[in-house]
Amino acid sequence: MKYTNTHVEGLDNATVPAKKAGIMICGHGSRDKDAEREFGLVAKGLKARFPDMPVEYGFLEFSAPNIHMGLNQLVAQGVEHIYAVPGMLFAATHAKNDIPSVLTTFADKTASVEVTYGRELGLQDDMIDAFQARIYESLGIDPNHAPDSLYDTMLVVVGRGTSDTQANAEAAKLTRIVNENMGFGWADTVYSGVTYPSVGEGLERLVKLGFKRIVVAPYFLFTGRLIKRIQGYVDKVAAEYSDIEFIQTPYLNDHPKVIDAFENRVLEIMSPSHAMTEETLMHSFQRRLAAGEVDVHHHHAEYIDPEDDTQGLSVSDHVHHHDHTHDHGHSHEHHSHNHGHSHHHHDHGHSHGVYRHIAHPLGPRTMIGEGICCCFMGQFPQAILDEEQEKITEDCTKTALAHRR
Repeated sequence: MKYTNTHVEGLDNATVPAKKAGIMICGHGSRDKDAEREFGLVAKGLKARFPDMPVEYGFLEFSAPNIHMGLNQLVAQGVEHIYAVPGMLFAATHAKNDIPSVLTTFADKTASVEVTYGRELGLQDDMIDAFQARIYESLGIDPNHAPDSLYDTMLVVVGRGTSDTQANAEAAKLTRIVNENMGFGWADTVYSGVTYPSVGEGLERLVKLGFKRIVVAPYFLFTGRLIKRIQGYVDKVAAEYSDIEFIQTPYLNDHPKVIDAFENRVLEIMSPSHAMTEETLMHSFQRRLAAGEVDVHHHHAEYIDPEDDTQGLSVSDHVHHHDHTHDHGHSHEHHSHNHGHSHHHHDHGHSHGVYRHIAHPLGPRTMIGEGICCCFMGQFPQAILDEEQEKITEDCTKTALAHRR
């Protein structure tokens, strides 16, 4: 089969394997239905780039279809070689461990189908261009006629924030690249997840630098509870500092350059030279699996994220009441606690490590009392919960103030 409608110059006559090929986009999933819809728009955009191939998508948790469902849809359409790419900005636990685990489980029971797994989106030029275009958009500037500098403005990039140091570092690297490209007066990175500094604490300190215009730009693909929480934090700080103009940049969504970046990752693994490149995410997973450093998940749901700091309970959370433990290549003591809430639990036979900087004074503990998910609260040792007890006044199944918009 010939692929004849590629976007990348010079690959118009690239030959793909004789087996019928299909594309699978693997996402995290969200309790927010708008995020699901937006992920579907990316799949639609990628389908337009590969009109002769089936394109499906699926999620690790919360959302339907899950990844197995998407893979099965491809098989039902006669696909014999699946090119799977993670719908992830950076290579943290999901792209490194969880998606490869699901793909491995699928491949083990579907021997007739070949699966090739690609890289995370990463800091491709297309992703940087998309992010900068969103920032210019929020400033009312045409990217094609941008000023040489924005020295009177401070940029605050909001990264997802994970327990993976390298993924956090990539967000900081992005901030520096965009800062130099666009010429901001100052730029810094804050995070919405388990690392530090948190969005609220970071902004409280950055306003003291004296800039009268601050752009807050979330490096997120889609909307969701975290985006709405970030907006809530910015609104709160803006109300306290009325002399500062706060500009909130839209998240990436299905910007054409984002679709370009997805297309690049698919074409990369379709290339005959792909097998000769450096260690891939799947190679790394298989090596660590053989060494006993990671496990393959075998359970009814694809995955439940112990670092998820969104709020409320999914439908399954109300139904299943097991011990909530996970393992993604490392094991530490999982701290149980009781601080006046009902808690939801899950059991998949694994234990997940507590992030080593969980107690950082500017980190995720600053979000306690903001209605973060009970599973995420399980990351905190009892000593921190005792210290933050006065903040813990609401049932964690309720919605925090930052989401009542």
